[in-house]
Amino acid sequence: MNSKTQDNYWLKSGLINIFQNFSGVFLGFASFFILVRILDRNDYGTWGIFMQTVTILEILRNGLIQNALIKFISSSDKNQHSEIVSASFTISSALTVLCIIINLVFASALSNMLNAPELARLFYLYNVVFLFSGVLTQLCCIEQANFQYTGVFVSTFIRQFLLFAYLLFAYLLDRPIDMLSLVYVQIVSVIISLASSWFFVRKFLNFTLKFSKGWMKKIFHYGKYSFGTSVSSILSGTIDQWMLAALLSPAASGSFNIAVRIVNLIDIPTTAVATIVFPQSAKRMETGGKEAIKYLYEKSVGTILAILIPAVVFIYIFDGYVITLLAGDKYADVVPILNVTLLYCLLIPYGRQFGSILDSIGKTRLTFTIVVITASLNLTLNFFFIKEFGVIGAAYATLLSNIIGFGIAQVILKKEIGVNLFNTLIYACRFYPEFLNKYILKKNN
Repeated sequence: MNSKTQDNYWLKSGLINIFQNFSGVFLGFASFFILVRILDRNDYGTWGIFMQTVTILEILRNGLIQNALIKFISSSDKNQHSEIVSASFTISSALTVLCIIINLVFASALSNMLNAPELARLFYLYNVVFLFSGVLTQLCCIEQANFQYTGVFVSTFIRQFLLFAYLLFAYLLDRPIDMLSLVYVQIVSVIISLASSWFFVRKFLNFTLKFSKGWMKKIFHYGKYSFGTSVSSILSGTIDQWMLAALLSPAASGSFNIAVRIVNLIDIPTTAVATIVFPQSAKRMETGGKEAIKYLYEKSVGTILAILIPAVVFIYIFDGYVITLLAGDKYADVVPILNVTLLYCLLIPYGRQFGSILDSIGKTRLTFTIVVITASLNLTLNFFFIKEFGVIGAAYATLLSNIIGFGIAQVILKKEIGVNLFNTLIYACRFYPEFLNKYILKKNN
């Protein structure tokens, strides 16, 4: 890949992924804006818990094969792709069945544990969504592995826009909304999204009826630690809200969820860059070695920080206005929680890229170990801090566990690929003049 082609890849891929994540978070926020006004605090908290739980189910199914599929396709010869894809679909299908069984068995008990009895019916109905979303995820991974992202953007946009459109329609016509109807809308939207994804990915698909046990073993053994990392990571991000529901109430979980949603909004660049860094780092490891990976980590983190810091400062200054605008006066008590969550938002780029880089160089077991340690620490701290400080205790616990995880990750990266933490700040400072000179002034000439 020559310099010009490489620049075009990063610019085009970056813009597509940033736009995808921005539109996704925007639509999610627009849906949230309506839901938080038409549902009471308890129902909104219950819906938040439901979405977190089904996300964990998706991770349980996708985490084992998602990164492995991207890595092996992006770094292997095309004549092997059909066997890799077939092996991946086989594993995904088996895990789909397993997760549906888990859902059916434990849905009722989990809803009782979280003080939200309405959850059980939502979980049962979501199994239909789960069947189609597994195939959709596979298609999106295949497209990413081929360094294409348009189909991922379109399918994701459709899935989120249809839910938002339903909510907007009901809100404007003052029609009542129940949570079960929202799941029915999710069923329709995932089917349409799947059809759109197939349109973009079909050119990359080449199935074979001869399944390779060798590739199934490779995917499984690579993915088992990546799977554990994904599960531990998502649990680390939802433990606080689960424990708030269990120890206090779904309403308390809903209040914390509002702060998390705002953090997710300004975390768009982190997610976007991580999406394009992983397949690139897997390829660069084969061609440029650890020095290329070191540069990729430092440069990507620096770029994210350059975009993130101004957004964090802005929200700190106007925190009360932001909460009132997005959630209304009844959630004014969320402001102190938001201010704490914004602090660990600055550590997210380091952790997200840490996982992507180590997975791409084959250190999935190490990534898994660190994430498990961090998640366990987060669980322990949340239990004690929530009991001691109430809702804001969850924010304190998550901040402290993120700081500790950040320190451990930097020590490992220094040892493995020689990362210099100071370089990320240098690249952050250089971002604005580089972007201005390379993409803005050049276009005007």
